[in-house]
Amino acid sequence: MKLRNFFALCGYLVGLATFALQAQTTYINNNPAYQQLVERYEIKRGKFAEELFTTVKPYSRKGIALLADSVLAKEKNLSKADVFNLLYLLNDNAEWADSLDNVSKKSLFKTFYKTKADFYQLDNKDVNLHVNPLLYVGAGRENSLDAARDNGTNFLNTRGIEVRGIIGKRLGFYSSFTDNQMNFPYYVRQRTALSNAVPNEGFWKTTEPTGTATDKTVDFLTARGYITFSPIKQIAVQFGHDRHNWGNGFRSLMLSDFSAPYFFLKINTKVGRFNYTNLFTQMTANVLQANKDYPKKYANFHHLSMNIGKNFNLGVFEGVIFSREDTVARTNPYELSYLNPIILYRFVEQQLGTTDNAMIGLDFKWNIRKAIQLYGQVMIDELVISEVRAGKGWWSNKQAFQLGLKYIDVAGIRNLDLQTEMNYVRPFMYGHENLYTNYMHFRQPLAHPLGANFTEFIGVLNYQPLPRLQLTTKLIYAQKGEDKDGKNYGGNPLQPSSTRIQDYGNSIGQGAVTSILFADFTASYQLKHNVFIDFKQTIRQATSERADLQYNTNFSFLALRVNLAQRNYEF
Repeated sequence: MKLRNFFALCGYLVGLATFALQAQTTYINNNPAYQQLVERYEIKRGKFAEELFTTVKPYSRKGIALLADSVLAKEKNLSKADVFNLLYLLNDNAEWADSLDNVSKKSLFKTFYKTKADFYQLDNKDVNLHVNPLLYVGAGRENSLDAARDNGTNFLNTRGIEVRGIIGKRLGFYSSFTDNQMNFPYYVRQRTALSNAVPNEGFWKTTEPTGTATDKTVDFLTARGYITFSPIKQIAVQFGHDRHNWGNGFRSLMLSDFSAPYFFLKINTKVGRFNYTNLFTQMTANVLQANKDYPKKYANFHHLSMNIGKNFNLGVFEGVIFSREDTVARTNPYELSYLNPIILYRFVEQQLGTTDNAMIGLDFKWNIRKAIQLYGQVMIDELVISEVRAGKGWWSNKQAFQLGLKYIDVAGIRNLDLQTEMNYVRPFMYGHENLYTNYMHFRQPLAHPLGANFTEFIGVLNYQPLPRLQLTTKLIYAQKGEDKDGKNYGGNPLQPSSTRIQDYGNSIGQGAVTSILFADFTASYQLKHNVFIDFKQTIRQATSERADLQYNTNFSFLALRVNLAQRNYEF
């Protein structure tokens, strides 16, 4: 069975099942600033809410509304900024909340902006509909400290629309579309040229006849869309095209939203203290010239999350990347054995006699005294204890580790939140035999944007001195080993593992030692609901044994943003 036939069957079953569906929710788009608010109030609440498991993102709008309503009703001594934030979350998810604060004082032509959160809203017994414009325009100046590279103007121009709703209280839907033109800072254009992929996006082109990305503006379309339904109360199904992010940290070592959107079927089962998520996807193995079918591969993931007590959560993860690409017959059959939603993929891989890429992982979070959250992740591709004990740096012992802390209302200062995090990823992690089994999609990492072979330290300070003003400072330091002299030192998952430099003597940072210091300050002011003015000042310094990766710059950026998350390139 081909995957398209499998998903066609799923669509048919959706049609058959709608007569018995439960009330349905859509999801917020992945947005770090939005997620930071949700996670802040989960910590402030002091105990986990069964309606929202925050390790698996994106979050359901119903879960966010229930969390915000609970905190607003039960927590005492909330600051003005807290009340503003909670009302913002309720208004933004109005189909699941009754908020008197959401009514606009004055509508436009008695039709538009009747509520604060939506350009147009329709709510009757047949449909709940929300329509909003999408806009992100801005410009800035890059001041390179490298005389060999020109200073220049950066800009972005994004326009589009989003529509979401619920039909008959049974079927949810979401669709968005934007047209984008952007001129990034040099280090982002450089990455685009090296990987032949725009970070976070799929197909792209340049506006210049040379067709190169290093010094040119890129042009691309972005679209997302899905439907949601619940055959029974405990199970939610989502089917469409989007990104996902699993984890509790600034980074995810399991599944991040750094790559382009992809085709997926998600089944989420929630029973009491347990939340079990299955994700079946179709991804792009490589990017070829225009007018050619991009080769496909498939990735399946599942994650079991368990609340142990009121404030400790433990998660178990497994994923597999596979393909049966036949370049002669141009077929791409799907491995039906991986459709089993409650089996170990590693077992299936062994039974099939394949070399598919299976990984396992653990994650945890522990909320302490309504103020602190400890969290972490462990990802394992290969682990041979005897080789670890030998200490000889065997290449195939591939693991990744994360440990972090969130501290809200630091030292009693209201709405001052701190996050610190350390990430440690061994050489050759996320790589595999070829492009069809590596942990990549559209030539971009499915986990950490730096790939592998690095250590990283992160500090983030958020302060909300006024309800509408958010100040964020980020400091990131990473030391990474890059490939050099055409040899594979384990930092780039796109490289086949068979090209590795050696079997033993491998350690983090081997190869061309590259140090990256990234510092960013952002001031964001919310003029109206989901209408933001952002000012950003960023400094990035990179020193490397490879001259092409050594680049120091600072840039300033001012933008107007409507119903969209900030675009951040923090690598």
